Parts: sequence; C-alpha cells; structure tokens
Amino acid sequence: MSDEKLTNSAERLPQNNAPQGAHGDKAMSAQNQSDQSNQQHPAQANQAGSHGEGHHPEVIQHEPPPKVSRASVLVPVLIVFVVTVVLAIAGILHRQHASTVLAKYTDTVAAPPVSIQQPVLQQNAQEIVIPGNMQAFTLAPIYARTTGYVKAWYRDIGSHVSKGELLAIIETPELDQQLAQAKADLATAQSNAALAKTTAERYVDLIGKNAVSQQDTDNATTQLESQTTMVNSAQANVRRLEELQSFERIVAPFDGVITQRNIDVGQLITAEGSTTTAGAGTITGSKETFDISAVRTLRVFINVPQIYSPDAKNGAIATLTLPQYPGRKFEGKLVRSSNSVDPASRTLLAEVDVQNPTGELLPGSYTEVHLHTSNPAPALIVPVSALILETDGLRVATVDGNNIAHLVHITVGRDFGTSVEVLNGLEKGQGVIANPPDSLTDGEKVRVVTPKQAGAEAK
Repeated sequence: MSDEKLTNSAERLPQNNAPQGAHGDKAMSAQNQSDQSNQQHPAQANQAGSHGEGHHPEVIQHEPPPKVSRASVLVPVLIVFVVTVVLAIAGILHRQHASTVLAKYTDTVAAPPVSIQQPVLQQNAQEIVIPGNMQAFTLAPIYARTTGYVKAWYRDIGSHVSKGELLAIIETPELDQQLAQAKADLATAQSNAALAKTTAERYVDLIGKNAVSQQDTDNATTQLESQTTMVNSAQANVRRLEELQSFERIVAPFDGVITQRNIDVGQLITAEGSTTTAGAGTITGSKETFDISAVRTLRVFINVPQIYSPDAKNGAIATLTLPQYPGRKFEGKLVRSSNSVDPASRTLLAEVDVQNPTGELLPGSYTEVHLHTSNPAPALIVPVSALILETDGLRVATVDGNNIAHLVHITVGRDFGTSVEVLNGLEKGQGVIANPPDSLTDGEKVRVVTPKQAGAEAK
C-alpha cells in the first residue's frame, strides 16, 4: 500500500510543478534524491507514506567523517608499550630472584646433613679390661678305634670321671673271631718252627758224620729261620688284634667332666666314630663317642692391644669378672703370650690361667679380664658408628669452622662393643661426625644439624 502511494505521488509531481520552469528541474533533482533515500531507507519511506500522500520526502545530507590526528593514535600505543616493558622487567627480576633463592636452597640441601658428637674423655685408668673366652685346660674327643655295637655305657654328660674309668663297652664279634684265627695261625707257626728246629739240629749232627750233604743241612737250617720268622709274624698279628680288642672298653684318658655323649646301646660304632647323635634323632657321621674336658684349671685367651702389649708379661696377675657372678672377682695369672702382634688386628694373643677347684666356672663362658697397666694414659671414647674403615686403617670424620669435613687417622685401644677407645689421632674437644655417610670424602662441605633434625630428614 505504501509503495503504491509513493508511485502516485511521484506521478503527480510533474503535473503540479510544470508551470514553474526552472524550479521544476530542482524539484526533479530533489525527487531523485528522495527516491535514492527511500531505496536506502525503506523503513523511513514507508513511515512517510503512512502519514499522508501529500507530504514530500525528506532529503538527508551526509557529512564528511572527522579527521583523526596522529597524536591521538600514538598515545595509546605508547602507553601499551610502556606497560609491556614494565611487566617484562618485573617478570625478569622475579625470575632472577627465584633463581637466586633456588640456587641457595640447592647449595644448602646438596651438602649432606651430619650430626656432631663430642668424644668422652676417660680419666687415667690403672687397668685395662679385655674380653675373653674360657676354655677347658684339656679337651679330648674319644673315639672307639674299632668296629662293633655298643653293649653298654656307664657315664653321661656332666659326670666327673677319673683316669682309666670305664665309660662304655663295645661288642666286636668279628674281631673276636679274627683274634681266634690269629692265635691258631700262631700255634701252627710255632709247631712248624719246632719241627724245623728239630730237623735242623739232626742235620747238623749228621753233617759231622758225613751222613748228609751240606746242601740238605743248609736247607734245614734255612727252613728253621723261615719258620721262626713266621712265628714272629703270627705273634705280631695276635698282639695287633688284642690291642684292637682292648678298644672294646672305652676308658677316660684323664680326670675331667664328660661334656658330650654320642652313643647309645645297640648303636653301630666304627673306627671313624659314631653314626648318630643320641637323643637328637638325626643321623650323622664321624662323631666322637665322648668329649671329656679337664676343668680344674681353665684357660682364658685374650687379645691385648698393641699399645698395652708391654704390660702383658708372663706372671702378671689378672682379675676376671663374669656376668653370672656380679660383684665377684676371680684371680688368674698370665702364663704365656705369642710374642707376636697380629698384623690384621694389631693385638697380642695371651693366655691367662685361672684355678677352678669347685667347678663353678664353666668352659665356654664369656669373661672380662682386668690387667694392670704400668703407664696409664687418658683416652677418648667415641661411638662405633663414627668409625670409617679404610684400606690403610681406621678414621673418623671431623668438621672445621667452615663446615668442611676432614678424615683423620686414629689409633684405637679397647673395644667396648658400642664404643671404642681412641689413643691417638684425635684431640680433646674435637667433635666427630656421629654417623658419617659412606660417600663422605675429605674436604667435602657438610651441613651440621642436630640429632632431631637428622632424624626428621631421615624420615
């Protein structure tokens, strides 16, 4: 409807304005501009048609765009550039600070943490304490030396026996028959020897009367010598078998206590030993029948440190203490030493004998031997965990004021189990690393921490 009104209005314009002449051309130009405007803005044209057909369309004039200055463009760009540079500088500075902090933290953490322990100064001691093991003065395993079956045994473990006392009897039927055969062979040899002797004597008498030849006489005398040798051989065989038969009786070789019994009735015994362990239910071979220990006097072997070797003299008095007898002391005497220092342990092997008339001291017991020293000297006590074993000896690790570790050689004395005695190489007041790591080297930087911190870091 609006399009038709616009068309009618356009058709009436030339009729109404024809007489105006020059003004008509202007009207046409205005109409053309109106048409172009209506084509560009149809909504506005439709609105104008709805108000009435007699109104003329409005003419819209376009203004040129305003001019933009160069300063208005450069100012925002400059602001953005400055902000970007500031942010970049701030980021670089932050990264540099973080890198510095990380480097310091890495240097701190890279150093191994160690805890320092101060050695304990031991006052001058008039004696040294050395661990030792008690042994029987004489210990003998008893073998049967013959083959047979156990007929009876008469002494068990813990029994005190005297020299020559019967311990067991072994039945040896084969050996008995061999002995009987040997005795018969001896009798035969003796009979043959007697006959040869008679024959030789006759030939000797007849040779003087030229009744026999010299050759026959020589044969007779030679036969006598041969038969005599056969008799000697048979006698030796009989004695051998009688000695073996005597081993049917197992007797004690000396006064002592039976510490082991490895036989039972009916058990097979060979010359190599027993074939089973009594009461254990397990079969073994080459086992002694009895073990006997002489316990009236006990031996105690000790390893005296090299530094105290001059005090290990024969005849020196030693005092022994045992954990099962607290508060009691037993007197012993150093009777001999090896007179040679073991290059592996740097100790001198010595023997201390202690009398044991009541038998209350038992072989195999642990004891501590107290030896008096002639030149007592102070010593430092350090824990065993602080020791570092090297190919050239023992060392401990110390730390200087710059937290630099140093490995120093030391000379140790007595070993107390959890701690050792340092005789040389360590100064008083010089702390040691309580538990040095295996990778610690001389001159390495360390980080000293308290034991609590070390335990926390270990977790």
